[in-house]
Amino acid sequence: MKIAVLGAECTGKSALVQALVARFNSTTAPHTRSLPVPEHLRQWCDHMGRTPLAHEQAGIAQRQSQAIADATAAVGPGGVVVADTTALMTAVYSIHYFQDDTLLSTALADQRAFDHTLLMGLDLPWQADGVQRDGPLARQAVDALLRHHLTLAEVPYQVVYGAGAARLTNALAALAHAPPATGWACPVHDRLHGSSACAQCGDAWAERQLFSRLLSIDRSPPQKDAP
Repeated sequence: MKIAVLGAECTGKSALVQALVARFNSTTAPHTRSLPVPEHLRQWCDHMGRTPLAHEQAGIAQRQSQAIADATAAVGPGGVVVADTTALMTAVYSIHYFQDDTLLSTALADQRAFDHTLLMGLDLPWQADGVQRDGPLARQAVDALLRHHLTLAEVPYQVVYGAGAARLTNALAALAHAPPATGWACPVHDRLHGSSACAQCGDAWAERQLFSRLLSIDRSPPQKDAP
């Protein structure tokens, strides 16, 4: 099984990948293996001390895909590979920063080979991390591009929210209820859609409904009894 964990900067991808692999290795049969695939872009930036230029993007995407292929071969039949980003992230960054979409078609073809695509929500607070992060506005723009191209290519994906253990729990629930290959199922209205939008709730995975419910929770302090 191949799982892709995608998301803009500072959305908890790496932490979730490690948590998923640890869970799989603790609960699956002893003869099966689960391996994480680190984000090559992060390794590249750490090594070079800067972010990549436009002509360096293709090599980074290729190295990410090769690392995923190597891990898939290593785990063998019945194993699990959890990838901390795929070539699609590099393709989206190329569009966002360099207005270059030449990596997109190959990256989307590779993405279709994954059994599950988990997209990290933007509910975690943004934090600086040297040269590797550009800020909340960039995070929102990259998230929008990811959703747009996944939807346009009809690649099923699920959005994962929550902090800490809750994020792991929500990711495992998403993996247990993967969207069908022919569309996506709105979990609130239980209807199959061929595009990313549910006519009743307005967007993928009923996020509007989710946040409406959160906002409706009464968080006012309890009233004290009168003396």
